[in-house]
Amino acid sequence: MDEIPFCVRDVLNRPLFQRAIVLAGAQGIYREVRWVHILEIIHAAPYVSKHDLILTTGLWLKRSAKSGIEYMRQIIEHQTAGLCIEFGTTVDEIPDQIIDLCDSYDFPLILFRQPVRFEEITQDIHAHIINQHFGLLKKIEQFSQQQQQLILQSTDIPAILRLLQSYSEHQILYLSRLEANTYFPPLPEETREEINTFCDQQMKHFDQIQETELWKMDEHRYVLIQPVVCFGQVFSYVGMLLHQAHPTEYMKLLVDYTSKAVATVLLRTQFLEEKILSNQNELIQDILNRSIDSEEQAQMRMGLPSPNGEKYIFVGGIIEFEHNVIEAGPERMESRNQDILVLIRSLLKRDRMHHVLMMKNNQIYLLCAKARIGKDSESSLYQKIQGLIDGLNKYINQAWPHFHFHIGFGKSRTMLLDAWISFKEAFQVIELSQTVPAMKQNHYYASIGVYQLLHAVPYPILSDFVQDQLGDLIAYENKHHLHLIDTLAMYFKCMGSKGETAKRLFIHRQTLYNRLEKISDILGEDYFQPQRRHCLEMAMLGYPLIESYSTDQ
Repeated sequence: MDEIPFCVRDVLNRPLFQRAIVLAGAQGIYREVRWVHILEIIHAAPYVSKHDLILTTGLWLKRSAKSGIEYMRQIIEHQTAGLCIEFGTTVDEIPDQIIDLCDSYDFPLILFRQPVRFEEITQDIHAHIINQHFGLLKKIEQFSQQQQQLILQSTDIPAILRLLQSYSEHQILYLSRLEANTYFPPLPEETREEINTFCDQQMKHFDQIQETELWKMDEHRYVLIQPVVCFGQVFSYVGMLLHQAHPTEYMKLLVDYTSKAVATVLLRTQFLEEKILSNQNELIQDILNRSIDSEEQAQMRMGLPSPNGEKYIFVGGIIEFEHNVIEAGPERMESRNQDILVLIRSLLKRDRMHHVLMMKNNQIYLLCAKARIGKDSESSLYQKIQGLIDGLNKYINQAWPHFHFHIGFGKSRTMLLDAWISFKEAFQVIELSQTVPAMKQNHYYASIGVYQLLHAVPYPILSDFVQDQLGDLIAYENKHHLHLIDTLAMYFKCMGSKGETAKRLFIHRQTLYNRLEKISDILGEDYFQPQRRHCLEMAMLGYPLIESYSTDQ
């Protein structure tokens, strides 16, 4: 019963209500009461709030049955706790329509058959609510102090959960992506499995719950659940098993405080791990320098289980940040880099992915490994990488909306010693995302298509090819700025449809005709013939690469 907040049932047990009767809405006696109002005016809506208990002599009933019904509808729609009417002062009967309305909404209608002093009622209930709230604050403060001591002493999450259990005296559950679900106090295996199955059914995706929720398990059990959020990501949940659907504010605060304490411990643990795992920098550097003698040695240094017995697939990736040194300052940049590094490691640990990381200037090198089991191992690996990218995007867009970064991942390899090739491919993806607008949102070398070939072509050869195919058009464009290259690219993309081309370029059709005529004059009338068109399209794809190289020089 401690789970139930102060409600109409408790009000009826107060001494001043000993002679009161519940005339209607008896099923609603568990409605929460947060304050008491004396209200005699006809238009009640602007003056009442949710969970108010209203005291009245029924003056509004003297006007008409219709106005009385309207009055009742107003206070019911505002989710007030109930209505207390004093008989004998103003009214001697309650219309049947009002009694039926209260019954239909389970809205308590309480009747005093003898005169009572409303002032004494308000003083009594308000004093009780305030004292109850003061006691709640004292218990919460005590709980918070003990919680802070635990956080300062260790990184023991079970100790924090046991403290929650001792203050709430309810069954506590902890759902985690990093480890097995735990319960305080321990439960029989059959009950654990039942709760695990129920919670899995409630969540299609582990991180879909972003705020406090109450889940109905059956007619007698409910789960109050609170996400543990770090860097905008959900890593676990703190839950409390209740026996009715209206948890008190006290229970909600206990769970909320605990989730924040667990988040603090998780973050501190990750920062400590970051220091311990700093030697992983050497492994990635040795892979890039190709200075490791054997595959077995490399896998052992990565900490992979059974390096001889299991085959793995490996993929390398690079995350590059564009810091504004003048705006951010070196200390803020370093702090930001560290936060992102901890977030990346947490996301990878959450998805149980073998990994090593290396921070170098404004770049994070990431090497991931996954056991090769079945045909879907590679697609599963890239799905988890995409989950990492989505989580990183979400956090950075929320924390620093104007902070720019680029991500690239190479193709997977079956040998860890070949991961340097994957890193090289990741560099190419980032270069393309910075120079070719169409590739800005692409993060994978396997998806860059023909740019794999173009990027491998030596600059002098590619430059000569672009000049041979587009040189005259580029020169004319630089002089007159008529957007002829963009027009030609869109015309090819629209398969020669003039109407569609004009529509996508947001220009008048006659303007397009004039541009196409000028293109024909410069390139010749055969520019749409298959062989010539293929050359022109390749040259237009290679043109941004040439421009980028020239700028770097």
